[in-house]
Amino acid sequence: MGIREFPGGAPRGKSIAIGMRRSPDVSPRRLSDISPQLRQLKYLVVDEAIKEDLKWSRSVEDLTSGPVGLTSIEERILRITGYYGYQPWAASYKREERPREPPGPAEAQAPGGAEAGGRTSHRHWTCSREQLHKTFWGVAVVLCVCASWAGSTQLAKLTFAKFDAPFTLTWFATNWNFLFFPLYYAGHVCKSAEKQSVKQRYRECCRFFGDNGLTLKVFFTKAAPFGVLWTLTNYLYLHAIKKINTTDVSVLFCCNKAFVFLLSWIVLRDRFMGVRIVAAILAIAGIVMMTYADGFHSHSVIGIALVVGSASMSALYKVLFKLLLGSAKFGEAALFLSILGVFNVVFITCIPVLLYFTKVEYWSSFDDIPWGNLCGFSVLLLTFNIVLNFGIAVTYPTLMSLGIVLSVPVNAVVDHYTSQIVFNGVRLIAIIIIGLGFLLLLLPEEWDVWLIKLLTHLKVRKKEEPAEGGPDLGSGPQSRSRRARPSFAR
Repeated sequence: MGIREFPGGAPRGKSIAIGMRRSPDVSPRRLSDISPQLRQLKYLVVDEAIKEDLKWSRSVEDLTSGPVGLTSIEERILRITGYYGYQPWAASYKREERPREPPGPAEAQAPGGAEAGGRTSHRHWTCSREQLHKTFWGVAVVLCVCASWAGSTQLAKLTFAKFDAPFTLTWFATNWNFLFFPLYYAGHVCKSAEKQSVKQRYRECCRFFGDNGLTLKVFFTKAAPFGVLWTLTNYLYLHAIKKINTTDVSVLFCCNKAFVFLLSWIVLRDRFMGVRIVAAILAIAGIVMMTYADGFHSHSVIGIALVVGSASMSALYKVLFKLLLGSAKFGEAALFLSILGVFNVVFITCIPVLLYFTKVEYWSSFDDIPWGNLCGFSVLLLTFNIVLNFGIAVTYPTLMSLGIVLSVPVNAVVDHYTSQIVFNGVRLIAIIIIGLGFLLLLLPEEWDVWLIKLLTHLKVRKKEEPAEGGPDLGSGPQSRSRRARPSFAR
């Protein structure tokens, strides 16, 4: 028997069971409200099998409830006394009256019987196929981002050997941004079931700027500043390629992820995360070590300062975009980038002309311009921006970001065979530190909760495996030693 009767009246366990069936509507908030039930607990005698069931059920619930899997002593006592609908020793209540909860990680992946088990297995197989599909596209996107970013960097280095005009190259490549919206509309016509005209699609995307659409005031207040930041980011990056090798430029530009976090924390009041502070510290340490790798020569210091300035402008661009404009859909982002191209043609064209006549960026003849290199660089940069902005439609954003950091070893291999770069210990440590900081910044905000849930799931599954695969554990010395073991939830 699970409850022992005492002489002189009805079994006390029954009275407690009645108290434990109280409605959740009158659930107490203080221990003093249930003091009669607490006093009756000392007369409750439960045999070993039910006690083991109670301990196991409480352990699993404690682990799976809440973000960290801990429950207070007060909540445990409230569950023991029957409040909140928790009665592990009432088998009929669990099977018939208790509402079905969504399966947890351990329950969802456990092999089930009959028809329910087949449905669960099919659902997880479908989800796995979708994840596999996204992962496959993610690998393709990573390779495309890595190839386009490393290729544009190397091609810019080759272009400067014949055409020493970084700002003109920036202006020429930015003009190609005008193609963003036409390419998006072509994809819309091919894929969308409800096809719209160019004018209709344009008006719908213009709502991104407000109820009045793209007015002259909106153009100068919400588009022109980003056009300036875009030009500065690319110009400083290209000018840094003239000063230092492409490996150092590409790895130092990865610090923009740390700058985005710091600016978001200060300006946007984003959530504070200790691991991202560590990543920002690693990025700064890597910048200092990279400067020390070449002995603090003026040439290398200027190049490092230029690429750090480029990373800062990129971070400022992203944070201000989120602050002023928020998040954009694919069509809205394509229209915005095309507007930046229009701004570049209308307002920035005068600067390359001025630099040419002042002979700051001068070339003797237009026939000497390597048009193939300029067009190749522009196409690679356009491809990089298209994949980076629209790749989220087919894969995970984290995978796309990996393509940028993977361009560092690609540039290092190319520099090893084409330049006089020396990979000393300090440079290698700086590259590893910056890369590690970049990877830490890719962790999601709830990474610690996911890690705890994963460890909890592994522990629960490890404890279930001997119970499912072994013989009957209801008797014998193994069973007694198992019951004597304390619950790992306490």
